[in-house]
Amino acid sequence: MKYSILTLGSMALLAGSAGAFPIVKKADIDLVVLQFALTLEHLENVFYKEALSMMSESQFLDAGYTAEYYRNLKYIAHDEEAHVKLLTDGITAAGGTPVAACTYNFPMTDVKSFIGLSSILEGVGTSAYLGGAPLITSKDYLTIAGSILVTEALHTSMQRQALHLVPSANPYGTPLTPSPVYTLAAAFIKSCPSTNAALPFTAFPALAAAQETPGSPGKSFKFSAASNLPSDFFVTFVNGLDIVSVKPGSISGKMFCAIPPSTFGGQTYVLVTSTDMTGGPVTDSGILYGPAIVELTPGEPTFDTNNQK
Repeated sequence: MKYSILTLGSMALLAGSAGAFPIVKKADIDLVVLQFALTLEHLENVFYKEALSMMSESQFLDAGYTAEYYRNLKYIAHDEEAHVKLLTDGITAAGGTPVAACTYNFPMTDVKSFIGLSSILEGVGTSAYLGGAPLITSKDYLTIAGSILVTEALHTSMQRQALHLVPSANPYGTPLTPSPVYTLAAAFIKSCPSTNAALPFTAFPALAAAQETPGSPGKSFKFSAASNLPSDFFVTFVNGLDIVSVKPGSISGKMFCAIPPSTFGGQTYVLVTSTDMTGGPVTDSGILYGPAIVELTPGEPTFDTNNQK
């Protein structure tokens, strides 16, 4: 069930030939990836600044969090601002015009909803850098992307711990290619400056979990699509380096049920696809809806106590 990350990135790039998004010339690929990364970093940068502006340290303390946790949040905000500056400078140096921040709508009303959303956004950011890395042709840019990826993963672990979730619920990160990431980011964007360069990615119709998470792997899970579903489709789960497509259970209009693989755990992406994508790669031309994001409770950790293995 495991797939090659390099294959995934290459297939995503070539997916434009099937009409998912325009083919990008090799010379322009790095600049497109940098612009996309900056689009995501703008979103995170504004998200943390809005949260820390609307919620005081005392509100975090009242919610049961420590002064140390609040201080670490300020470090995250500092990191995201630094990422914006680095990418802005890099795009300018490469001869491009950096995209500007958009106007966003973040569904957070209190400390709990902020931390929950933060954990999801950081997980998506980590997946975006991991999934986009194979598209980068410059080794220097790849090193920079890898450096940011490490920081995003640390942010993810911190926020998962704050939610009493297993910080590292999977031995591997989960790569996600640009169009599915763009679909998730677009849900928070109200409008963008008309001067921003258009990104050559597709936003797919929405898919959402129709029940509270975390859920349990191996047990039926409910989902809701943006419109009535076709008569025949697959439900594709992406977690770590595994991609598994299953046939849905009951289907009713926009609603359906599906059973996540029993081995999955942590933040998991769910897509409605026209084909069986088990083993990967996930190609844009086969995506009908999604991704949705669900949290799955991992099983108990196992390991061999023989330290020679």
